[in-house]
Amino acid sequence: MTAGTPPTIPPRVPVLRPQLPERAALAPYLDRIDSARWYSNRGPLMVEAEARLAAHFGLDPAHIVLVANGTMGLTVALSALGARSGGACLMPSWTFAGSPAAAATAGLVPHFWDVDRALWALTPDIAAEAMATLAQPPAAVMPVAPFGAPLDRAAWDAFTARTGTPVVIDAAAAFDATTEVDGFRPGPTPQVISLHATKAFGIGEGGLVLSTDTALMDRVRAVANFGFRDQPVAEVMGWNAKLSEYACAVLLATLDAWPARRAAWARRTAWYIDALAPLDGVTLAPGYGDGWVSSYCCVRVDDAAALARRLADQGIETRPWWRQGCHRQPAYAAQPRGPLPNTEALAATTLGLPFSIDLEPETIGQVAAAVARALDEALGEARPR
Repeated sequence: MTAGTPPTIPPRVPVLRPQLPERAALAPYLDRIDSARWYSNRGPLMVEAEARLAAHFGLDPAHIVLVANGTMGLTVALSALGARSGGACLMPSWTFAGSPAAAATAGLVPHFWDVDRALWALTPDIAAEAMATLAQPPAAVMPVAPFGAPLDRAAWDAFTARTGTPVVIDAAAAFDATTEVDGFRPGPTPQVISLHATKAFGIGEGGLVLSTDTALMDRVRAVANFGFRDQPVAEVMGWNAKLSEYACAVLLATLDAWPARRAAWARRTAWYIDALAPLDGVTLAPGYGDGWVSSYCCVRVDDAAALARRLADQGIETRPWWRQGCHRQPAYAAQPRGPLPNTEALAATTLGLPFSIDLEPETIGQVAAAVARALDEALGEARPR
């Protein structure tokens, strides 16, 4: 801090406060690492973590691969699918920057398209309409599960069967929906989940790829490990996307506590739904609280930026999680895109409210009251004088 600069005052209510397992919960797993002296390269904790996660999702262990992070999981999945290098990867602009970054790393060209305004997501019908306008078919399609909401996975299976176009679902925040929502449980189309600290099931950094296509998952496992299979000889082009034993220790401790953690997220989701229900002009994200949880509480209002300013004045931090869409970010501004009216509308009206696993109901009530005051102020300013 330079001389004369006032100190930064932290928000009274931060937008997000991740919480990972404490040392005592990690200790048994760290002791096992010390004893085995095996720190990476598919160690015993990683084998156990994949087996336990497979049981959690109702899968065979062959149908899950842990990776270093969600972004690399997308890259690995696209490569394992054989997506044509240099081809377009059709995806929403309404997503986090990791989605186009993954496609670019896989050698594809992000091609942004609009989402369904009600679902906030790219659908198979929208993708088919987009493909009809392109000079050549895309090399892949990457729909995104918005803020943890489920997609119609079977519809994407059918899309690939009908068009021959590979699909990878960016399910970054959808750990719980992938478990709890029948139509979004894993199937042939690969789903990639982020285990970043900001997610409901977070371990710091990590990700997982899920698919019931055994041959595909064999390729995913190889691509994530330099292209190696049984021997340290690269049979296919690959990356180092491995997850360390230390990350697996955090994962296993998180899995031990998941029933209680999920219940805590569900309670806070219900508190927010109740607190925001009386407010005119506030709409929750699609499907919010409908049998699944995530670490985000996003709302739509007439003017998200104005609401953010008014809440900041009251000590409440917010976040436009996906900014103005990826097409507005400098790195991707020159990428090809179609018309994006729904994306532009969502960007102007969507805001993430404070949401953490230990947020108290009184605080949620205070946030809702502050939103109500901010909207009333906006309405008063809009009245003719």
